[in-house]
Amino acid sequence: MDWAQAAGYGAVGGALVELVIANGRLLAWQAARHKARDEKRRRMPPLRHYIDPTADLAAGLSRVALGALTGWLLHSQVTGLYAAVAAGASAPALIRQLGTFGSVREIVQGPAPDGDAADPAPRRPEEVGP
Repeated sequence: MDWAQAAGYGAVGGALVELVIANGRLLAWQAARHKARDEKRRRMPPLRHYIDPTADLAAGLSRVALGALTGWLLHSQVTGLYAAVAAGASAPALIRQLGTFGSVREIVQGPAPDGDAADPAPRRPEEVGP
């Protein structure tokens, strides 16, 4: 698949996930309003208690960008529209998983100095013997 198509479909996958999240928030608001109506309360819960436009927009844009990035990174492995959308939808988890692979970590951070490869976790001073 062409890299631009894969990035575009990946962005669509990220946007779909964000729409599902927004829908969940709207359904929670709807349920709260129904509950308030059933309890005959005067004040209905406002939408702003369930949606924060600034934060939600920033999170949505970052999810779309991560979806596009994942589609671009995996464009040679992605063979179809659905695979690219799925890669974009799962972008945060995919990128997090890729970061755990040693070869990817070496590319990003550089090779580990001698002696550190066998013991990657830093030791606390009390664990180190004389």
